[in-house]
Amino acid sequence: QAIRRLRLHAVWWIVSPRSPLKEEPSAPFHCRVAAARSMLGREPRIVVSEFEAKAGTRYTVDTLSDILRQAPRHRYIWIMGADNLVFLHRWKDWAVLVARIPIAVMPRPGVQLRAGLSPAARRFARWRAPQRAATALAGCRPPRWCLLGGPLVNESSTRLRERG
Repeated sequence: QAIRRLRLHAVWWIVSPRSPLKEEPSAPFHCRVAAARSMLGREPRIVVSEFEAKAGTRYTVDTLSDILRQAPRHRYIWIMGADNLVFLHRWKDWAVLVARIPIAVMPRPGVQLRAGLSPAARRFARWRAPQRAATALAGCRPPRWCLLGGPLVNESSTRLRERG
């Protein structure tokens, strides 16, 4: 959905070894990486990455800094679910993250309204792009973000991995 709606060349699915905001991962890291890869099938434009584990970063803002340092010529969009936007203000240096990279927020059931009214959404409201401009996000200068609507996936990443 992200590739199509944002007109991306590729997506790097960075599997986090452990979220600082969660008690314990639902499954060991290597199992989550394998499950993510098996879910993709033969989609060559999505690459499951262990970047965060290899870089030794723990926080998204640090992971982003490493990515931008290692490959500065690429144009990036950070993709997150609307459920993450609800709690983005709890992330380490979250405002720095929003100020450094355009963000596409993918729809999630039950949280769309809360996401649009979240502390992060309110703080960066004037930089919110309309959905019709989502395809231009990669060329935008941050802060710029878009909360997309549309078909909702009513399964957690844990449940999707279990099915995969």
